[in-house]
Amino acid sequence: MADHRGIELKSVDQLRQMRRAGLVVGRALEAMAAACQPGLTTAELNDLAVEALAREKATSSFLGYDPGWAGGPFPGVVCVSINQEVVHGLPSPERVLATGDLVSIDFGAVLDGWHGDSAVSVEVGPVAPAVARLNQVTRQALWAGLAAARLGGRVSDISAAVEASVRSQKERYGLLRDYTGHGIGSAMHQEPDVPNYGRPGRGPALVEGLCLAIEPMLTLGSRRTAVLEDGWTVVTADDSCSAHWEHTMTVTKHGLWVLTALDGGEAELNRLGLPFGPLSD
Repeated sequence: MADHRGIELKSVDQLRQMRRAGLVVGRALEAMAAACQPGLTTAELNDLAVEALAREKATSSFLGYDPGWAGGPFPGVVCVSINQEVVHGLPSPERVLATGDLVSIDFGAVLDGWHGDSAVSVEVGPVAPAVARLNQVTRQALWAGLAAARLGGRVSDISAAVEASVRSQKERYGLLRDYTGHGIGSAMHQEPDVPNYGRPGRGPALVEGLCLAIEPMLTLGSRRTAVLEDGWTVVTADDSCSAHWEHTMTVTKHGLWVLTALDGGEAELNRLGLPFGPLSD
């Protein structure tokens, strides 16, 4: 069903279906992250994702996706973006992981018509201290955004919390504005957009049945970006390293439910002192 704004709201049964799609994504990302070793190609990561989809009897949210502004339909089932590549990196047999790389793996799956979408940034072997810190701060910003979501709040409460988390650090980071989180459900990208900056108390209300993908992207330099000739790969304009984390979530009457986290977000929410609100899987 949809509210008067045209935003898709899910029933309890549909939220359970979203959770099943989220688990497909979470399990596949766990396997891909564990495989990230020097010498692995990004095409091999894509192969792992293809195998995961087949094993789970799911399909890809990404393969063939064509938003109209990119370089044609997306050719893989996973976006793999390394170092200065922020998002939408194309898997390739020529792109080889090396020690010191920071690799964003963004993956989406469809199960029974419902989408899950999540991303992790993986350190390949030892990385520079500033890169490790960037990765940590980006993940913290994601959880700060998740933690700000509560029934009766507004979408921009999440946005403001992401930005505040980043700005509270002693280091300065580029916080991307051109790429945002989004609504998700029977389609991968839906209303509303979820920026990673802004003032709280604005935008659509956070209500039961609303599912959002929250995804901060940070850089060690400027927030300015460019798109490579392939029409897809977004890179930092100053070649600084970047990190990207994402989860699909919803808020129930019991609390927060992180649909793409294998534990539903329970451990992190407990650590933050926040209510964990799953429906039965």
